[in-house]
Amino acid sequence: MTTKTDLKNFTQDELIHYVESLGQPAFRGRQIMGWLYRPDITEFSQMTDLAKEFRAILAEHARISRFEDPLLQRSEDGCVKFGFVLDDGNLIESVLIPEPDRNTLCISCQVGCAMNCSFCLTATMGFTRNLSPAEIVNQVCAVSDFLRNEPKSQLIGPDRVTNLVFMGMGEPLNNLENVIKSISILTEQRGLDLTSRRITVSTCGIAPKMHLLGEATDVNLAISLHAVDDETRSRIMPVNQRYPLAELLQACRDFPMPRRKRIMFEYILLAGINDSDEDAHKLARILRGIPCKINLLQYNESPGIPFKSPSRNRIYAFQKIVRDAGYSVFIRSSRGSDISAACGQLAKDKKS
Repeated sequence: MTTKTDLKNFTQDELIHYVESLGQPAFRGRQIMGWLYRPDITEFSQMTDLAKEFRAILAEHARISRFEDPLLQRSEDGCVKFGFVLDDGNLIESVLIPEPDRNTLCISCQVGCAMNCSFCLTATMGFTRNLSPAEIVNQVCAVSDFLRNEPKSQLIGPDRVTNLVFMGMGEPLNNLENVIKSISILTEQRGLDLTSRRITVSTCGIAPKMHLLGEATDVNLAISLHAVDDETRSRIMPVNQRYPLAELLQACRDFPMPRRKRIMFEYILLAGINDSDEDAHKLARILRGIPCKINLLQYNESPGIPFKSPSRNRIYAFQKIVRDAGYSVFIRSSRGSDISAACGQLAKDKKS
């Protein structure tokens, strides 16, 4: 049996080419894009401005994928973790972080992760495969459906996804083509119509691909830094052995972005590893000249992983040193740790 083409894998330009291959004019592709991401559109028969004969052709050759019946876990702090079972039985996770003025969704781009960062629970899964554009975008669609159907009295934030971070399972720049396609769909007015100003892509430091991301999109960039010298960073983040700090920081300096934008550096504080006063002073030195903000993260401890979080006083002392050096430094509060939904805690096996 011939596998049907999933139209959610297509950007608008690709949809236009697809309908042209079926003998249809280009504007039909734009019409279909306008239907695919509307709530509750599951069948081509619902696309009423398409000719009935063309709808029948689409139904024969194509499909509209969606995630249904996600596994839900609700945190005491309002976060919601979603487990989505893929067609091949693998499972990925996304995390909704609601606040009164926004809903931030943390999405995955791979099943597992190949980066093997020693403090990250996702690394214990290993790497299985990349997600398709449809599998990336459908996380947003499913959570949007969830928010739309939640009783208004239970909503903490708006009834839609407003902010998006590629910080779930996987390394986005190792699935760059599909991540860029998904961003095109997410920001397309006829698609999900999100603004690129509220989309952030995080990388652990795949330096050669950072410029490609910046040329293809104008989303925000976040760097998982986590150490200020090559010896420490290579020990906790093996990617540093291939792309050491000097190369990574030069890629940050060369990253194309408007003057008003800043790169976000993420720095997980690990007790006795990277949280000393000397580390804080060196962090301020190595980032000099890079337009940036710094997020300090208290480590989310996980069973079987030996690292510990420093005390709050140590975190505040670290923040003060870097802030006194002239940087914007924020302490990011951990959300969803009671359901293993916090940073570095997403990890699932294949569906049994």
